Amino acid sequence: MTQKIVFNFDESLEYQRRAISAVVDLFKGQDRELGDVIYRGATRHIKRLGEKDPVRNRLDIGPSIILNNMREVQNKNMLFPSNTFDTGYNFTVEMETGTGKTYVYLRSILELYEAYNFMKFIIVVPTVAIRKGVEKSIEMLREHIKTLYHGLDISKHAFVYDSDNPGKLMDFVEARDLRIAIMNIQSFNKDTNKIRKEDETGRVLWDLLKYVNPIVIIDEPQRLEGSGRKKSASLSAIEELNPLFILRYSATHKKLYNQIYKLDSYEAYKQDLVKKIEVKTIYSNISKDYNYIRYVEFTKDFKAKIEIFYSEPGGSVRFKTFNVLKNASLFELSGGLPQYKNMVVLEDPHKINGLKIGLGDDVLVLKEGENNYDVDELDLIRIQIRLTIQKHLEKQLKILEKGYKIKVISLFFIDAVKNFRDSEAADGRGLYAKIFDEEYAKIILDPRYNEVFRKYPELFPEYKSVQKVREGYFARDKKNNETEIEGFDWSKDEIEMNKKAQEDIERGIQLILDKKDELISFDEPLAFIFSHSALREGWDNPNVFQLCTLKKGSSEIAKKQEIGRGLRLPVDIHGNRCFDEDVNVLTVIANDYYDHFAEALQNDFSIEAGFKNEEVTYDIVYRTLEEAGMPKEFIVAETVEAFKVELTEAGIINPKNNELTKDAADILYYEFKNPTLKTFEIKIKERFIDNMQNKGSRRIEIKNGDEEPVVNGYHSFVTESEFQKLWTELKNRIVKRTMYQVKIDNEQFIKECIDDLNEKLSYKALKREFEVATGKGDYDESRKFKFDDPAKVSLALGDENIEITKSDFEITNYLMHHTMLPRKALFRIISGLKNKKFLQKQAVLDEVMKAILDKLTEFKAKNIDYEVIDGYLFEESSIFSVEEIERSMVDNKRAYKTKGDYKRALHKYIRVDSDGEFKFAKSLDEDPEVLLFTKLKKGGIVIDTPYGNYSPDWAIIHKVDDLTAKLYFIVETKCDKEKKDLTQVKMLKLIVQRSILPRFQKILPLIGLTAITSLKSWCRRIS
Repeated sequence: MTQKIVFNFDESLEYQRRAISAVVDLFKGQDRELGDVIYRGATRHIKRLGEKDPVRNRLDIGPSIILNNMREVQNKNMLFPSNTFDTGYNFTVEMETGTGKTYVYLRSILELYEAYNFMKFIIVVPTVAIRKGVEKSIEMLREHIKTLYHGLDISKHAFVYDSDNPGKLMDFVEARDLRIAIMNIQSFNKDTNKIRKEDETGRVLWDLLKYVNPIVIIDEPQRLEGSGRKKSASLSAIEELNPLFILRYSATHKKLYNQIYKLDSYEAYKQDLVKKIEVKTIYSNISKDYNYIRYVEFTKDFKAKIEIFYSEPGGSVRFKTFNVLKNASLFELSGGLPQYKNMVVLEDPHKINGLKIGLGDDVLVLKEGENNYDVDELDLIRIQIRLTIQKHLEKQLKILEKGYKIKVISLFFIDAVKNFRDSEAADGRGLYAKIFDEEYAKIILDPRYNEVFRKYPELFPEYKSVQKVREGYFARDKKNNETEIEGFDWSKDEIEMNKKAQEDIERGIQLILDKKDELISFDEPLAFIFSHSALREGWDNPNVFQLCTLKKGSSEIAKKQEIGRGLRLPVDIHGNRCFDEDVNVLTVIANDYYDHFAEALQNDFSIEAGFKNEEVTYDIVYRTLEEAGMPKEFIVAETVEAFKVELTEAGIINPKNNELTKDAADILYYEFKNPTLKTFEIKIKERFIDNMQNKGSRRIEIKNGDEEPVVNGYHSFVTESEFQKLWTELKNRIVKRTMYQVKIDNEQFIKECIDDLNEKLSYKALKREFEVATGKGDYDESRKFKFDDPAKVSLALGDENIEITKSDFEITNYLMHHTMLPRKALFRIISGLKNKKFLQKQAVLDEVMKAILDKLTEFKAKNIDYEVIDGYLFEESSIFSVEEIERSMVDNKRAYKTKGDYKRALHKYIRVDSDGEFKFAKSLDEDPEVLLFTKLKKGGIVIDTPYGNYSPDWAIIHKVDDLTAKLYFIVETKCDKEKKDLTQVKMLKLIVQRSILPRFQKILPLIGLTAITSLKSWCRRIS
């Protein structure tokens, strides 16, 4: 029999203790002895209780005391204190998924019982899944709670309400000690519920419940809010209970009523209280010959954002997005790609009805997120399953090698039970089960992945038995057979499903919950779990490290609630949590485009975390005061509240929602009244504007009308005769334009192209290709969740047959259009290729086109010849124009103020792009060997090269000796990089520009072009 792991719970975790105290401290001043008495009429007296009398919860303190208590709690937990109650005694506790929300509210119940003798508690849950999770938590916490609360056995005081067995609810009403009822909202939110009807004795349980003033804990209250303005039937039913007070617990509240504690996604992530998130997305590499179109999204301005292939002269075919309306021609948008001929948007797009595209006589209709590429979905499923197994084994080995005895679990969400378990198949396996078994059998023989079994055989004695390592958990009917959920829809909440569907889900959940504490034991070989609706939420296992969404034919992604199934920190075989951030990473593997996945999940995190660009939160105020240099002992609740009052009185925020009502920079025109704030006024205003700007507020106008503008212009010494001579010389040399010509040996060029291309194509093997993009998510400084740019790799499945569809003439025409080379030369190159058939694939043809262009550029660089174009000059004003400088640029070292006394710089201020450029400008200004320097305006002077047009950054006249000086163009300012870090393209530009010098010396003597990493290195080079 598999060993059940006993979880070790830490009662001293600071963030959980603070969440518990937030609730208990609300009622400071309540007399414990009055917690179990009965009110009768208007008089207050203690009645001797009869054995069957109801026992009520009671508050002896009034609203003013509770309000003061709440304000203290809010201040302590870095929340703006409330001045009044928002909808009565409703209190919100926000805790990120995976941080022990259920543990916290169960402990809070026990603390309230101990401190104030509150006895009657009802935990209201929106779904069967969540209810089952609460039951399991009580079972697992039983021994832990005994040690904390004088041997109290919570399992004897808690029960699940069953409408067929009302006896326990009567006990709840009459008991004189602690009782915790766990109730589904569906059991009492309708007039037709049995609880609201008279029983055979004439009692109405609903009325008795209302009489005892239960304390209500709502688990996931956002699920009960409803979508309209009108209060939902569920919330109305809870208020009908006459609760003494209501406690709301969730990570994703829709509304915050009297918030008393906040541990949001950002804090949990940054404190390493949950796993970090890594995503892998898989999608097919589409043939560039296909008339591919993806309807990305319906835009806010009622257009369709589409993605198609696009070609531009000299460039390869690539994806590009366009916003389109009716009559848009895809042929024109694509740059004339033949596969889009006659493809036109027929109607203005519609969010629900989709986008209609005409294809000759046919009509293509795409819904938002869909595309027309008919990829074999099972290939994508196969790669997802393969990647999940590989990642699973890699992660398991890594964890064991680090010395942790932690078993890894992978969870698959699938779209239909039959895809895993198919009763019509001979062996009972569905398509996904067959694919898993095939991939698993291959991977465990692969030396790259089976090392974990070779090194730790005692932990995986049955790893070869695929039937034991993977299992499916699905809803079950009354006969205990696995079943599809009737009318199941991923977009629907379980609360919207019919009673039969909920019962079927409940039976399925019970099985997996029973194994929750066995699954993390190595004695249990099961490590790969497949599920449909049953595990969508309400169940989680701390050792889920891979979450794979196998939803065939859907672009839907695993939302934050689903990802929550794997966010908890893992537990070893001794029941101890692991806090190693190198281990604690959840990998989500989805069939989707990375950009779509990342954007959707980022938005989900931001929305559920309540992130608003314009909201001035407590942490923004706290950080503003801290960064302004205010001593820690001054940054107390009163100071934070005072700053909020100042913002309110200045009309900058709306006190109801704390959102900006005008530009954050308007604070510059307001004079603080609070003496503590006034001491740091200037810095506070600066940091507040910066913090709101970093958060993404659109209500930012940095310019300050009270400050004197920064006036830029030429130094007065520019008119002096010696300087005029230098500047005139500089202008005369810079404004002349040149052109280059090249002479290419045609035969040699054709021969080298053929040789290089034959070598490239000799390694080609055409297969069905898929792209895997991998990136990690994290929070930026403004507390917004973002995914980084992905690393991409291509995977292939099977050989791809090459169909001959293009003639040599068509291929030559394509290459001629993109390279501008003669048809005859290109035809000779194509004729010399050994694997010419590969050019039938657009991706390969683009590679060949690029290789020919690269070879052409190489030949041009070797055979270049420049000459000055007489009478054709650059505009002097465009090269030496005065840049507009703002005060913030000077303050943030994005503009250097030159020293007039040194008489070297042309302008008073120089705009710079980096700290390195700032230092470089300062070094030039202070160097006695520099006679004149200026930064050139980008695009003002252009050097035409085979590698493209190029603009130098700086012009410098530097002394050579006492009699001569030399003019230098600085073509790259890479002050923070070594020369080896310059990109290959820029190094090639440099090579070409150096080849200009011999020609220039005849016309413009003493000119040098160089790239620099620092003034010191440049001076060494020119000396």
